[in-house]
Amino acid sequence: MADLFLIAEIAGRPVAIASDQVESVVDIGEVVPVPRADARVRGLAALRSRVVTVIDTRAVLGLNGGDMQSRAVITAIEGHHYAVLVDALEDVTPCALQPLAGGIVLDPAWRPIGCGIVELGGEPVLAIDLRAMIPGLAVAA
Repeated sequence: MADLFLIAEIAGRPVAIASDQVESVVDIGEVVPVPRADARVRGLAALRSRVVTVIDTRAVLGLNGGDMQSRAVITAIEGHHYAVLVDALEDVTPCALQPLAGGIVLDPAWRPIGCGIVELGGEPVLAIDLRAMIPGLAVAA
């Protein structure tokens, strides 16, 4: 059975995000830093009359620098809205989620956020769980 996935790019790599985790996709404007926040939190941004916490995916992956990201996937988790930064947004497509097989070796930075594999154009694409990027949120394995 195929589910809908948003295909995005993070750190030069295509990723698939289950549509049930996506509330919307937006361009983020000014981000206000939050003192003493976790390094994965870029800051706060105003979005449609509400404040969202902006998650820096490069920091989640332990990467530095790169172009400033302004595209984001908005997700609602436990009543809070988060803007998860991405490099690019590609398309929404139906895919069948396959489990991460024991023989698949993921870079340690990607392992905590990977939740499966989808096939796109004959190539495997890592499916990610946005909840795993949120600091302080316990994610069931």
